[in-house]
Amino acid sequence: MSQGEQPSTTTTGGDGEPFILFDLAGATYGVRSREIQQLEMIGAITPVPNAPGFVDGVVSVRGQVIPVVNLRSRFGFERIAFDIRSRLLVVRREGRTVGFAVDSAREFASIAADAIQPPPEGISGLNGRYLEGLAHLGERLVLILDMTDLFSPDGAEVLPPRPVETGQGALNL
Repeated sequence: MSQGEQPSTTTTGGDGEPFILFDLAGATYGVRSREIQQLEMIGAITPVPNAPGFVDGVVSVRGQVIPVVNLRSRFGFERIAFDIRSRLLVVRREGRTVGFAVDSAREFASIAADAIQPPPEGISGLNGRYLEGLAHLGERLVLILDMTDLFSPDGAEVLPPRPVETGQGALNL
């Protein structure tokens, strides 16, 4: 979030876990806030040769060079140009840091564990593969992402195990 920007907060009642909500292709997604290292505006992205199509390139975030995964592209949605609302969700897991580009992210929500329903059996493919479940926040349906699966070995094309020398140490894309 940019300096001075205050996110809105929503709750499902009870003792819920905090989530960061973001918009992508007209849908609202949620990620546990403990999974997110930081939220940033999307800066200048440097393309990387031979990267998978959904990797836009690399960006410097607070002195660290990280790959940028375009979640629209990763989930099979049409790409759009980044704008002032676009955000980078910076996630660090298992020694790797990745930025996930999303349409916007300005809201925190507390969602009770019992409010998260498993995804319907008919959902398959990339979108269904990364869904932990669904939750209702008022009239909105929130798709809860499973970040573990985004970083899993069978999703290795998100983070291929090939180091790229950047002059600041190796970078795993």
